[in-house]
Amino acid sequence: MRASLIQIAVDPDESVNSRRRRVASLVRDQRGADLVVLPELWPVGAFAYESFADEAESPAGATYEVMAKAASDAGVWLHAGSVVERAPDGTLYNTSLVISPTGDLVRTYRKIHRFGFDKGEAVMMGAGDELVTVALPGTESSPGLTLGLATCYDLRFPELFRGLVDAGAQALVVPAGWPARRREHWRLLARARAVENQAYVLACGTAGTHAGVEQAGHSIVVDPWGEILAEAGPDEEVLSVELDPAKVGTTREQFPVLKDRRLGLAEPRRP
Repeated sequence: MRASLIQIAVDPDESVNSRRRRVASLVRDQRGADLVVLPELWPVGAFAYESFADEAESPAGATYEVMAKAASDAGVWLHAGSVVERAPDGTLYNTSLVISPTGDLVRTYRKIHRFGFDKGEAVMMGAGDELVTVALPGTESSPGLTLGLATCYDLRFPELFRGLVDAGAQALVVPAGWPARRREHWRLLARARAVENQAYVLACGTAGTHAGVEQAGHSIVVDPWGEILAEAGPDEEVLSVELDPAKVGTTREQFPVLKDRRLGLAEPRRP
């Protein structure tokens, strides 16, 4: 199974509509891949808080329409990164879109952990409350692969990923707009999530600088043993890598650490 991660440079001088068209062209260029992944909030920029309300859309809005056509033209499964979703009640969410090769919106995921502490996303957006997986069908030459969905800051919360693995995830997909000043955290946490869950991690970030925040770039693909299969640099780049879905099962069988989990332990005694 071939996966392509498109590390998009978010330029504040490029309009949202222009960027949608440009990214659609990049997606079409990935014809022959099985899965294409885009970063978090690439239409507007993950730190462009002042634009969130103006650029908010429904899951089936303008970004979906352009990306659905691109996915259909390329014949790929597309994790279209995330958009600022405006729910019917007016609440904003950081929402990922997964689109089938026929252009159908198959699943959405609302980011559970919101970054910013007392500002930005943390106070402007609602929190998701659902773990989401997507089962990609296999082919004659390759078995299928179940994706577990997370977004950026979620990467710091291992219990979310354990839940996704319990729900059947074999590959953990993490679109992000991760700051350059915490780049080593990004690389470390991506590998940690792969090792502890014995799953592929496909972590796709943005390049460039938006809202004054330099982006980390360095999108990365890690295998279930924790080996880095591919890593981008700081600029716009496309990573293409072959994934072997069978390797997840093989790793878990040969080193069955997940079987030794002890759940439901008692609360610690207090003095």
